[in-house]
Amino acid sequence: MIVPFLTLLLSAAAATAASLQQVSGFGSNPTNIRMFIYVPDRVASNPAIIVALHPCGGTASQWYSGTSLPAAADQNGFILIYPETPNNSNCWDVNNVASLTHGGGGDAGGIVSMVSYTLQRYSGDASRVFVMGFSSGGMMTNVLAGSYPDVFAAGAAYSGVAHACFFGSPSSTPFGSNQTCAQGLTHTPQEWGNFVRNSYPGYTGRRPRMQIWHGLADSLVRPACATEALKQWSNILGVSLSREVPNTPSSGWTQSIYGDGSQLQGFFGQGVGHSPNVVPDNLLRFFGIIGGGTQPTTTGVTLYGQCGGNGWTGPTCCAQGTCRFSNDWYSQCL
Repeated sequence: MIVPFLTLLLSAAAATAASLQQVSGFGSNPTNIRMFIYVPDRVASNPAIIVALHPCGGTASQWYSGTSLPAAADQNGFILIYPETPNNSNCWDVNNVASLTHGGGGDAGGIVSMVSYTLQRYSGDASRVFVMGFSSGGMMTNVLAGSYPDVFAAGAAYSGVAHACFFGSPSSTPFGSNQTCAQGLTHTPQEWGNFVRNSYPGYTGRRPRMQIWHGLADSLVRPACATEALKQWSNILGVSLSREVPNTPSSGWTQSIYGDGSQLQGFFGQGVGHSPNVVPDNLLRFFGIIGGGTQPTTTGVTLYGQCGGNGWTGPTCCAQGTCRFSNDWYSQCL
């Protein structure tokens, strides 16, 4: 039987279509987590990379199918890394001092190895490496942003908790017996900021820009956890709450803008429970992968100028130096 030419073409296209693939031998992997990757058929030159982290009980495959980010990768040519942990009920080790320490190993160390592998294998852009995740994945997003600011340019945490919130807990799951973190552990902004700074002592480089998303009806990981995470990153980035925008990005959501919005944003959903609510366009604009977002501009604060503090609504990006926290009222480009 002669197979029609069109059928052959369709079969060939199906055989070469991009799909989620497991990768082995990607480098140091202290906790034996797994790496999966999605590389679109038309990958960009020097592509951006997004690490996408599943929740407790989840898998890379489930999280790959759980958002429309793969379709966005097809359109924009970026690469998606989907780590997977088989440990701790498939929860990331956000309570582990190893992951909470730069170069300390843990799940965080394995994920950073995946990033290094992908940058080398696909000539990725090291200045455009991002991380996002939901629930336990959102918690690890904050951990990675705190422990590896030299790797990640920005992060987006959905229904997560602040960096080091679970430190010292016997479990890293909100289902565990220790509910202190998931129910809203509180610290001052300075104390939260110190947890991040102590994860990489002596680091003076730029810090990741952050988005924090949370449903106000979330009873598993309380909305107070997002408030605490925003306190943490406000302190680290030297920006304070400047305004709130209702019904953004959609009805029932309120956007909290810190400084000029280029460094830190919060989103709270009225009536929204423990669900990811990933809006790819919003995420990709903030990451700078697509246009139209509130990104840092090339015009910034001059050396020794003010770049943050309570009530500060001016620029938060430094043309020279790095925005350094001095006190709750003043951050300076040094």
